[in-house]
Amino acid sequence: MSYKRKQSFIVRNKGEKDLVLSLLKSEGEDLKRLYEDADKLRQRYMGDEVYIRGIIEFSNICANDCLYCGIRASNHNVKRYTMTPEEIINTAKTIESKHSATTVVLQSGETPSLTDHEIGKLIERIKRETSLAVTLSVGNRSEKIYRFWRDCGMDRYLLRFETSDEKLFKRLHPDCSFGERIDCLYALKEIGVQTGSGFMIGLPSETLETLAENILLCRDLELDMIGIGPFIPHPDTPLGDQKNAYDSNKEMFFKALSVLRIYNPDAHIPATTAFDAVFPENGRAMALKRGANIYMPNYTPLEYRRDYMLYPNKPYVDESTESCVARVISLIESLGRKIGKGPGHSIKGRD
Repeated sequence: MSYKRKQSFIVRNKGEKDLVLSLLKSEGEDLKRLYEDADKLRQRYMGDEVYIRGIIEFSNICANDCLYCGIRASNHNVKRYTMTPEEIINTAKTIESKHSATTVVLQSGETPSLTDHEIGKLIERIKRETSLAVTLSVGNRSEKIYRFWRDCGMDRYLLRFETSDEKLFKRLHPDCSFGERIDCLYALKEIGVQTGSGFMIGLPSETLETLAENILLCRDLELDMIGIGPFIPHPDTPLGDQKNAYDSNKEMFFKALSVLRIYNPDAHIPATTAFDAVFPENGRAMALKRGANIYMPNYTPLEYRRDYMLYPNKPYVDESTESCVARVISLIESLGRKIGKGPGHSIKGRD
């Protein structure tokens, strides 16, 4: 199958979009049924396993100036850092041996804090010295670089499109275009890398129609992984004084997650940290009950964790990895779910 970019995905059947909108507007018994249906689909397609994917935020240096991001280049209140390759390798070995993770997610700002070659060598070492699957999330790159990383052993790549509204995307991302981001996703799919993307829920000026388009675009892209979470304003950014578009209707965050599962039944969907930031008592637990099947704890070493603040009040930044994994396992088991074994690769077929 060829995954060359399709220009037609922007054209939407009105009846299809109306159905998504009606689901997002669910209330009362209809809302209860929506959550139940999403959970049943999760169980049917993805099973009861919850795969733990450990995130290492290896650098907060970024050349981009996205208007919502706490580590944007123009934020001079950030203490910048880049972990050494040895620190990254040692952290990866620790999360494999002690913390039940089967995937390491290497995430950074979008800039060569480590060169593309150094990242390739890092991937090779992780694949050689551990049994972990490797997900990379370092922004837009050329197809040539994606191929190089794939050949080094990269299993997956995560690159969120953030919003399907091209005008809104342009306003929020002065350093890249929506078309470039979509082209990167198709390039990753074309070379056979498991591809993840997703969006923020409730960006300022976002409409419910945009949210519906976000969900349908995920479906059209045939993604292996989809990560979503609420927009949370960071005070040191141009959007610091803005509110989430659904600030008075936070249930929309869970509605979006459940509708996403209904339209993407065979994709891995994580319960992202931002849900816990908005709902400190049970955010990610509720996400796991309403369609999610992946948990991504933060295993960035404590001395760096507070400096990777994409949004404020990020939970668990002072928690030890030992405490974190105990809490995660307890949560998963309390929901009657099982810790996923093996890499937890995409279940989608590839022709």
